[in-house]
Amino acid sequence: MADMLFTAVTALSHDGLVRGHNEDSVVAGPWTICAATTMTPQTLYFPIGDPVVVAVADGLGGHPAGDLASSLAVRQLARSCPSLTDAAAVRAAIAECDEQMYAEAALAPERTAMGTTIAGVVLGQSELMVFNVGDSRIYLFDDTGLVQLSTDDNEPSAAGRGRSVVLTQCLGGGLAAGHLRPHISSRPLSEPARYLLCTDGLTDAVDDAMIAAILGRHDGGRAAFELWKAAIDAGAPDNVTLALVEIANDPAHRPGAAEPSPDGG
Repeated sequence: MADMLFTAVTALSHDGLVRGHNEDSVVAGPWTICAATTMTPQTLYFPIGDPVVVAVADGLGGHPAGDLASSLAVRQLARSCPSLTDAAAVRAAIAECDEQMYAEAALAPERTAMGTTIAGVVLGQSELMVFNVGDSRIYLFDDTGLVQLSTDDNEPSAAGRGRSVVLTQCLGGGLAAGHLRPHISSRPLSEPARYLLCTDGLTDAVDDAMIAAILGRHDGGRAAFELWKAAIDAGAPDNVTLALVEIANDPAHRPGAAEPSPDGG
């Protein structure tokens, strides 16, 4: 009998060193971390088969209720998870997230223009769908190196200024619902493969070369911890949230399973 493929999802979300609270959220299947801090990476395992959604959301800085916005998005994706069987269903789920953002904002004037980014993957029986709105990112890391699969929704920046902080689209944010153009693509589900989903609190602090170096040395909880530590060492001016998705034949023998946990366990 052929080995069953499993998905191991390791997630971590942290305030960083400057922000007063966390406005990022994470979803993995039915499980969510909503605008909360996890000092130790958390790992869940899912058999490959029924759809499993994994996503990170970053509530808009400088806008109201960013924590509520990111929480609404990941909770809606968790509810939608069983139906996410094709790109049309993913597009509809993202549109529902956007509509809920505006409906919630309409309940209180202080929530006007609340919004969030979203970036995620849906793992199916033989296909992986990638989706994003905003500038949270999705990377593939394999034996060829690190490749960004998501598309940044940022206004062009001046030469030498790095990525612009001005978003061209997000969930909610003050425009009318229904104007989104989410980025959605698909690719064959292969093993071994690792996918990193992260908010800009990681990628603004840690460049792609360092991310690739860390993923080249570590897997699982150790990789998540080392990525977070690199952001902290760089000053972590924003919330740092990431989810590492790893495909393996057996969760007990996935890459890095024998490595000690960051807390020495």
